[in-house]
Amino acid sequence: MTRNHPDPRGAMLATLAIVACAHKPQVKTVPPASSPPPPSPVAAAPAPASAPIQTPDLRISDELLKQCMIDLDDHQAPRFGFDEFELLPEDRAVLQQIADCLSHGPLKERALQLVGRADPRGTDEYNLGLGAKRAHTVATYLEALGVRRAQLAETTRGELDAIGTDERGWQADRRVDLDLRE
Repeated sequence: MTRNHPDPRGAMLATLAIVACAHKPQVKTVPPASSPPPPSPVAAAPAPASAPIQTPDLRISDELLKQCMIDLDDHQAPRFGFDEFELLPEDRAVLQQIADCLSHGPLKERALQLVGRADPRGTDEYNLGLGAKRAHTVATYLEALGVRRAQLAETTRGELDAIGTDERGWQADRRVDLDLRE
């Protein structure tokens, strides 16, 4: 009498297929608009003086910019690509200034809130995870530049506050907000 043993290669292939599918973002389909979309809020009138300055990759509060004497140039502002959370050279330059300010400058020992954000094209769960990865990337980089871990609080909003309806707007949604904590 022979015993039937399951083929271990079949089990391994099934496991690999499950793992591969688990890492694939599920993308929501966006129905085509019957008329051109309204102008992106990012391209609207200039923000009032009290509103935070925002680049497509980082949104930094006015107080932080003022206290650290940081002057952002929008045409140099980096962007997170779709499903990406790596820092670009432009990100690093701004974060270096913030780290110097928090480590040795006027905001020495102050704490930051880092809020990771995503555009609305993935599932809620996926976008919350992606926002968390973006916030963690910024926190890790700031820590490597000398900011104490205790000064950094990470959180994610995922797509919860996303307002983009096209690629330009979605680029603005893919960012990390930096705010001083009280």
